[in-house]
Amino acid sequence: MRGVLHLATSLGFCRNEPHHTGHWILRFVRAHHCGRPILHSPLVSGKLISSLIILRASPFKARAMTTADQTMQEDKVLKLASFLTDKEESIVGIARGGSIWPLQDAVDLPADVSPSKIKDMVGVICHWHFLQSRINLKGMGFQLSSVRLQAPMPRPTGAIMCIGKNYVDHVKEVDTWKTSPGITAPDVPKYPIVFTKAPQSVIGPGDIIQYPHKISSQVDYEAELAVIIGKAGRCIKKESAMSYVFGYTILNDITARDLQKRHQQWFLGKSCDTFCPMGPWIVPASEINGQDVQIQCWVNGELRQNGRTSQMIFSIPELIETISAGTTLQPGDIIATGTPSGVGSGFNPPRHLVPGDIVCIRIEGIGELQNRVE
Repeated sequence: MRGVLHLATSLGFCRNEPHHTGHWILRFVRAHHCGRPILHSPLVSGKLISSLIILRASPFKARAMTTADQTMQEDKVLKLASFLTDKEESIVGIARGGSIWPLQDAVDLPADVSPSKIKDMVGVICHWHFLQSRINLKGMGFQLSSVRLQAPMPRPTGAIMCIGKNYVDHVKEVDTWKTSPGITAPDVPKYPIVFTKAPQSVIGPGDIIQYPHKISSQVDYEAELAVIIGKAGRCIKKESAMSYVFGYTILNDITARDLQKRHQQWFLGKSCDTFCPMGPWIVPASEINGQDVQIQCWVNGELRQNGRTSQMIFSIPELIETISAGTTLQPGDIIATGTPSGVGSGFNPPRHLVPGDIVCIRIEGIGELQNRVE
């Protein structure tokens, strides 16, 4: 039963608008979850009413079985998540299986350590060396399906650094756009292409991607593995770079292609509000090998992207070495490592996102991030 609840949680909540008392209106919603239709209910006053999952047989049966096996393995992995309490307070929790425990209830803190030091994810990252040996998951915790997950860092205080054209096949499909030379140079980059996204563009699992109708008609998706930095460092050599990695999460680098092409810099096309879905949690680097995991993306159940992080042009250690050469990395900094081929602009004709589309990204060992476009 826990595995089923965890799977339901990873779908992201489909919510109605709250009525005047702030409660959720009950209804059943049909949505596509990576090719498998589901029926599930939203929350009423923050409590789960019921949940029903239906798996489609063919043609997704074989993939569904694989995903089920992966989900069982991921259930065993310790994860760090940010979520809202019934008082709308954001706190950090430890998730395992289908349950989540508020961090302050799951860690035996000595009397001389203030809980305020671990009130947010950056604080947890900074003190993880101390906390991880003191985790004590008591009782059943809360069902993951009964809480509203946020992005692991709902409003990052550090940089969101992103890497462009870091997969060879993506470089090739970018060349088909035939637009700005700054975007479509067909050669594999000699050095990493680094740009940033605005912190206010971050949203969490199940949140809505707002379509910017007035300024763009070419909104695209990019499934990416995001590296979370665990300690401060500058001039980091690639040989020791992995010791600076705290963990990994999923990031969708939503992009307005027309804005990206219009401006010499990519910031505006990458930083519209809600253009950085992230989550559903952070998996510590000790739990998975981020340098070789499968990354996939579905739009309305259709598999669009399918690659492995081992196919990156510039590896995670090389990216950390390059970025830190002149810039001090800080705990909680985010590095989105690039996207495989299969973005909407790579199709002929292009297949950009439109309102109503559901984007689901799955990364092996982490889980799934799903968001709807409206």
